[in-house]
Amino acid sequence: MISTSSFKRFPPPQSYAFVSFPVPHVMLVVFNRPKALNAMTSAAQYDLETLFTWYDSEPSLRCAIVTGAGRAFCAGMDLKEWNQLNIRRAKGEHTTQAPMPRSGFGALSRRHGKKPIIAAVNGIAFGGGMEIVSNLDMVVAVKSALFALPEAKRGVVAMAGSLPRLARTIGRPRATELALTGKSITAAEAKEWGLINAVTEDGAADDDILDRPVVKAALQYAASICENSPDSVIISRAGIVAGWEDGSAENASRLLSENWEPALNEGENLREGLRAFSEKREPRWIDSKL
Repeated sequence: MISTSSFKRFPPPQSYAFVSFPVPHVMLVVFNRPKALNAMTSAAQYDLETLFTWYDSEPSLRCAIVTGAGRAFCAGMDLKEWNQLNIRRAKGEHTTQAPMPRSGFGALSRRHGKKPIIAAVNGIAFGGGMEIVSNLDMVVAVKSALFALPEAKRGVVAMAGSLPRLARTIGRPRATELALTGKSITAAEAKEWGLINAVTEDGAADDDILDRPVVKAALQYAASICENSPDSVIISRAGIVAGWEDGSAENASRLLSENWEPALNEGENLREGLRAFSEKREPRWIDSKL
């Protein structure tokens, strides 16, 4: 594990997730409420928002991975808490805090952010867990993983950002099938539909997190990302997100060039990449200042 002493600031404390730094430049976040299938509480979502905001601001970190403890990735919102919130609302009580932050469920389902996050789906990803998966940059899943939006079966709606995003990723008919029937799909189906990048063998629920094949695969993807210029990774990701979110490819291209090209050209990493190529050596990247 990498020491946190080199960080500009320590990571914010978490009530729900376990945070570690298994290799240089990579943050591993484990949803750690296994007895409840990692169901999310309102407080947990705000804790995670502070964590991912910190991640984007910590120069030495270049990629993050999220996974779940036990046999689930995330079963969605804690329905018992949700029921209690509805009871309080029915009584006319008001809370000062919304059930979830602006960045969405788990601070991820509507996150734009600056740096990439990979999901290592170790089990069921239902409801909010599926909403998280729908908005992450890359997804690896064990072959026994199941994905579903069962909200309609509970009289609620997946309103944390997944519905329009899934329509763009897997198409309207498949997104409709998931949302209106509440059916679950396997990892193999999710890969066929273009929702996930890769499928791995299963691991035992009590395996050490780093020994799980799905986490190892996610770490391999993270290592490939971290080998590249952190400036290029940030800007390339911004271009993909802009094209996915904004609709117009040409408008996204124009905004990417206007907003990011000057910073890229002025950065040391672009100069280092060109020097390294000319000198026939591996580049020595510095932490991004973007």
